[in-house]
Amino acid sequence: MDHVMADNIRELRPKPPDSEKITINLGYVDLGQVDLMVQEGFYSNRTDFIRTAIRNQLERHSDVLKRSATRKNLDLGLRHFSREDLEAARRAGEMLHINVLGLASIAQDVTPELARATIASVSVLGALQASPAVKAALADRTR
Repeated sequence: MDHVMADNIRELRPKPPDSEKITINLGYVDLGQVDLMVQEGFYSNRTDFIRTAIRNQLERHSDVLKRSATRKNLDLGLRHFSREDLEAARRAGEMLHINVLGLASIAQDVTPELARATIASVSVLGALQASPAVKAALADRTR
């Protein structure tokens, strides 16, 4: 019975990833020290160590980050722009200025023409998710 029900489940919208992959280069001694910390059980793996180190540094500088985000008028976290949002902006004769610290996403059904007609500028510290065509259409407006 469970098998039959599982066959009927359909994913309506793929879940966007909640992280972005980055690559870093470490010296051999630093990498060895990270591996030793993992081996000794302080961290579950290299990624756990690196995430913890980054979070500790961000926490250490949290006051500066908050002031900078406020000064730059950045939306913090996840900001999604649907086709309906952009169509409403076009009807109102407004141009959007996207300023996000985190993840900005533009719906996959947004056309390049609609994006250019409604988005004046894009500044994202983190990641921008949009179709390749929309990213290309906004390339001259993206900092």
